[in-house]
Amino acid sequence: MLRLFPYDRRAAVDYAHRWAFGRNPAYYVFDEIGGDCTNFASQCLYAGAGVMNFTPTFGWYYIDAANRAPAWTGVPFFWNFMTRAQSTVGPVGVQVPIELLRPGDFVQLRFQDSGDVFAHTPVVVSTGETPTRANVLVAAHSNDADYRPLNTYENVTEIRFLHIIGVLKEVEEPPQEGTQQPENGPGDAENEEAEGV
Repeated sequence: MLRLFPYDRRAAVDYAHRWAFGRNPAYYVFDEIGGDCTNFASQCLYAGAGVMNFTPTFGWYYIDAANRAPAWTGVPFFWNFMTRAQSTVGPVGVQVPIELLRPGDFVQLRFQDSGDVFAHTPVVVSTGETPTRANVLVAAHSNDADYRPLNTYENVTEIRFLHIIGVLKEVEEPPQEGTQQPENGPGDAENEEAEGV
């Protein structure tokens, strides 16, 4: 059974600050083969979500450079996985207006030279009380940045905003009526902690 758990935005943003100008050796660096922006965005999101979706082709996971889902490193695939209609394990997002962005969310940019394709996925690390392009600050790889104002990107033809609403995780079925549940069964601490975030 799937249950929606809170997304740890602080962990995602902390990861973004830590690695904005560096590269985590646990992951392949894609700077020279198409860019590292969505790989970095996925790492930040995983830091706050704690689960991957290992569905071949259509999931969101990273094992190594040769064994990863397109959604881990591809800008449009990342968006498609996060906004998927079906309930499957992993983080879940919705498109929102800029005013609803929060730290730990994501922005995708389409540029004049990228045609009809969105080509960049920065991570939101800070917003003003009412988010605007001037006070939404992002971290990113491939043109590494941290605390970069969104309005400093040039030749942008379209922007979309992705708000992460939570993380779907597998949980055990609740016990049938009339059966006894142990007082401190496996997973209780995790569930209590997640609910308190």
